[in-house]
Amino acid sequence: SCRQYREDLGVALRESGLEGRLEVDKVRQYFDHPGFIVPFVEGVAAGLAGGRARVAAAGGAEAPVRIVFTTHSIPTADAEAAGPRDLAAQLETDVYSAQHLAVARAILDRIPEAAGLEWSLVFQSRPGAPHVPWLDPAINDALAGYAAAGTRGVGVVPIGFVSDHMEVVWDLDTEARNTSAELGLAFHRVPTPGTHRRYVSGI
Repeated sequence: SCRQYREDLGVALRESGLEGRLEVDKVRQYFDHPGFIVPFVEGVAAGLAGGRARVAAAGGAEAPVRIVFTTHSIPTADAEAAGPRDLAAQLETDVYSAQHLAVARAILDRIPEAAGLEWSLVFQSRPGAPHVPWLDPAINDALAGYAAAGTRGVGVVPIGFVSDHMEVVWDLDTEARNTSAELGLAFHRVPTPGTHRRYVSGI
């Protein structure tokens, strides 16, 4: 999370008179922690089986299914400025995207049934002024491209989120689901870790 959140917590402790009485610890970045990865592994494996069954029921037993990992878009300039400079120089993309790609690969590596499937990282929840560049592709634009290329089912995996809050429910369960229906794509959204035992124990 960003420094502003930590500063706000410090100000809140001071203004509430709790400084020195209440301690707030920030956990390490956990994008690669098994407690975060395993709930997604379980969700993708279950969703993959169900998605293939839905595609087959629609008469497309051999039609391709794609796994679509999604996270919150951020301004391109912020993505390029994120992370240690020495690390960023070693990567083919920005650190923000690289961390999400690492999560996606860690999930797929644990699911033998996903071997050979096409997958991608897309972005959602883009706010802000239209003239400011943000990370792309946006999920609904990507879905249209997949359908045009012959994909018949998508499993959407919100790896940039830890709970099924409004951005997940609206952007994915509502807008992306509706877009998929219009395109004739079988749609399944994997749950976020939320209160999954492995995630909570990992924290």
